[in-house]
Amino acid sequence: MKITDIQVLPVDRYLFVQVHTDEGIVGLGESGTWGYLLASGQVIEDFKKYLIGQDPLLIEHHWQYLYRNTHFRGAAIMGALSAIDIALWDIAGKYFGVPVYQLLGGKCREKARVYYHVKGDTREKLVQGCVEAKEKGFSAVGHLTPFLDEPRSTPYFKTHSDKMKDAIDTVAAYRDAVGDDVDLCIEIHRRLEPAEAIVLGRGIEPYRPFFFEDPIRPDNFDAMAEVAQKINIPIATGERLHTIYEFQMLLTRNAVQYVRPDVCMCGGISHAKKIAALAEAHHVGVVPHNPLSPVSTAACIQLAACIPNFVLQEFPAGEDRPPKSEIVKETLQVEGGYIIIPDAPGIGIELVEGAMEKFPFKERDRVTRLNVDGSVMDQ
Repeated sequence: MKITDIQVLPVDRYLFVQVHTDEGIVGLGESGTWGYLLASGQVIEDFKKYLIGQDPLLIEHHWQYLYRNTHFRGAAIMGALSAIDIALWDIAGKYFGVPVYQLLGGKCREKARVYYHVKGDTREKLVQGCVEAKEKGFSAVGHLTPFLDEPRSTPYFKTHSDKMKDAIDTVAAYRDAVGDDVDLCIEIHRRLEPAEAIVLGRGIEPYRPFFFEDPIRPDNFDAMAEVAQKINIPIATGERLHTIYEFQMLLTRNAVQYVRPDVCMCGGISHAKKIAALAEAHHVGVVPHNPLSPVSTAACIQLAACIPNFVLQEFPAGEDRPPKSEIVKETLQVEGGYIIIPDAPGIGIELVEGAMEKFPFKERDRVTRLNVDGSVMDQ
């Protein structure tokens, strides 16, 4: 079997790749570069020069060749490599007539618990979102900020005292609204400095958050370790990391209790599995990051099925309704806050015919929020 063509498909707000073979098997993958998808698409176009004519089943060899051939790294390259890797695993599963997880050791579970996205620009909307998620049968909610989903165009200012008190009171309101029937995955979006993260982490401890996600920017692993050592709630991080080597540095510093590899960014299924193994050796759980399309979700579920330390799967908002649900032929089955592990060959999902024409590409707005004094903040 040989690779005959590779198509880059920008669809809606996503970037897909289809790898075609001379046996008629087509593999599907997705890039997680998010804000710079077209750059990732151009990298895939460059990868074609090597991949066309190759045996698609030599997945690890192709991964190493593409990762090491130019000596440079970065999000656009890793998003492209991840998309190709997922597509090659999809081909392998279809070729052998089994789900990808069967090629990676088989199922560890029959279903994967998910957390539902909750968003809102007021505390009332966020609390209501938690209640509605509970009513829908979800036992965990995430993407749940104590700082509100405010417009990035609005300059920000609060005193330290007001900022901390309001955030702590907001988390308390979430817990009061859902009781202990729902786990709260508190999302900070990297907007705090270590000193602030420690104050807030200690302040929300009484409300038993499942985890404290990305309290600070991920650039300094020692700073993340300092936060982890000074609070008594678990830290979840890793969505911005690209390689097993970065995760290894994070884990050896005891800076994380739940790693968040993005299958469409960290090197695809191949390296997400390796990251999970590194985490397992540190008694750390895996909560795959997933802000993308149903294709990303399908790839994540292949990982969730076959690793022993899977904990929770991010289930992004809108996956159960158009346009997301119409980009693919069938969506995954969700029951009682769990995704049922599918038994279809490959990653178990296909794009609809003509997806690129039906759902034209929309570039994401890239707006950096500012403080009232004009300086840059993270949100």
